[in-house]
Amino acid sequence: MHPFVVALDLLGTFVFALSGATLGVRKRLDLFGVLVLSFAAAVSGGIARDVLIGATPPAALATWHYVAVSCAAGLATFYRGAAIERLRNPVQLFDAIGLGLFAVTGTAKALAAGLPAVPAMLLGMLTGIGGGIARDILAARIPVVLQADLYAVAALAGAAVVVAGERLGLAQAPVLAAGAVLVFVLRFLAIRRGWRLPVAPGKGGGGRPR
Repeated sequence: MHPFVVALDLLGTFVFALSGATLGVRKRLDLFGVLVLSFAAAVSGGIARDVLIGATPPAALATWHYVAVSCAAGLATFYRGAAIERLRNPVQLFDAIGLGLFAVTGTAKALAAGLPAVPAMLLGMLTGIGGGIARDILAARIPVVLQADLYAVAALAGAAVVVAGERLGLAQAPVLAAGAVLVFVLRFLAIRRGWRLPVAPGKGGGGRPR
């Protein structure tokens, strides 16, 4: 893969690991538990993508870089968690950044593997949301993607930007950057302004969003 894609992938690994580790610290897990949660959040989406495109062993397990990056993020959070908590909603912030980075790099890797546009977009979305799903399940939370927030939809929008840029023959680096920024902005606005998808109606019926 292009070095820029690898750099974005490792950056996404780091910030997703921060989100997992921050949640682990909030749950008062021990050091090992925090590191497990940070690693799961950082690599689950990428492992699922690599297995589906036949890139085995997955990059996260084939080299030491991903383990080292996720462990560094986990250790930093475990010992400096108070500083991270000074940020506003750090789990959501790191999650939004990681979602954007993984959605675009996942799509780029799927396209490089020869997948058509729509499957590549879906794998990009899977790469973005997979880590958050693993993190939330291990932390005994309902995954964000299953709730009403704009999450998978934001990842899919960023993936669409990458596919469009590839079809138009545009330079890869600015296209990936634009896609990642779009995902982050959509997630940020969804969190700040309460943008939500419709939710299933309760016993009272109605079908209106919460």
